[in-house]
Amino acid sequence: MNIYEQQRHNRRATYLIMFLVVLFFAFLGAMFDYFYAGGLLIGITVASIVSISAVLGSYYSGDKIVLSSTGARRIDITNLKEQQFYNVVQEVSIAAGLPMPKVYIIPDADPNAFATGRKPEKASVAITQGLLEELNREELQGVVSHEMSHIHNYDIRLVTIIAALVGAIVLLSDWSVRTMRWGGRGGSSSRRSGGANAILFVIWLILVILAPIIAHIMAMAISRKREYLADASGAELIRNPLALANALEKIEGASLSTTSIKRGVAHLCIADPLGRSFTNRKGFIANLFATHPPMRERINRLKRMAYLYSNQPQS
Repeated sequence: MNIYEQQRHNRRATYLIMFLVVLFFAFLGAMFDYFYAGGLLIGITVASIVSISAVLGSYYSGDKIVLSSTGARRIDITNLKEQQFYNVVQEVSIAAGLPMPKVYIIPDADPNAFATGRKPEKASVAITQGLLEELNREELQGVVSHEMSHIHNYDIRLVTIIAALVGAIVLLSDWSVRTMRWGGRGGSSSRRSGGANAILFVIWLILVILAPIIAHIMAMAISRKREYLADASGAELIRNPLALANALEKIEGASLSTTSIKRGVAHLCIADPLGRSFTNRKGFIANLFATHPPMRERINRLKRMAYLYSNQPQS
């Protein structure tokens, strides 16, 4: 899949996910009304408000919410290191043929970074103070190229919206479970006996309980796939896979967690902000719930890529 196909795929996936989430919310709300509200349309009204608000809010303001939640601040151009970061972002954005994104610093000692925004013209790149202090210019360029690849591929819009929608699904699921305590069936249609009603009720109950888990797993799977793609396309952008590989090795060696970045936006980051130990575990369960692919595997892929570059015939 080339870059243009990837962009088109991400645009389609964004709108499809938004539509399916609204449809899913409407189904959960309608079933609540059928079994508990006696046809008063309480559930579908709440579900519609929550889903549409989540979709619109995540699309237009998701990046601002993410940046605000981390305590990110705009760079200080009088600071030499922060000025260097700005220059690197400017260089890579020119190389990628993208508008210059806004740049932010997160006051956190753990090295990490992320990009956010609904499109390249509205994008932002943020790094932690720890990353700024830990990496040299070449390694910083590798990290920025990774984040610029997320912007170029429209990954940032997809994963930002998914983060907001997963939160909305958790909210609606929790509301549904709590309101089940009203007990009994409300409407005359729901009081009809029969196997079809029982099966429908079981399906709805399972979806209400499992929806947050399923949504989280899907979000993590999408995130993991896009990390590999951003590593490869970022390294190709600056023609230096070892710059990103070396940066990831330093990030992997960090013993702290990125306390400024919470679980809800963990999949936006270049590395799991809650620590690297779980990310490097192997096995079905670890792969299912990890926000990122194994760091060691990412580093090895980049080193193999560097080896192939070094062995290409010179023109």
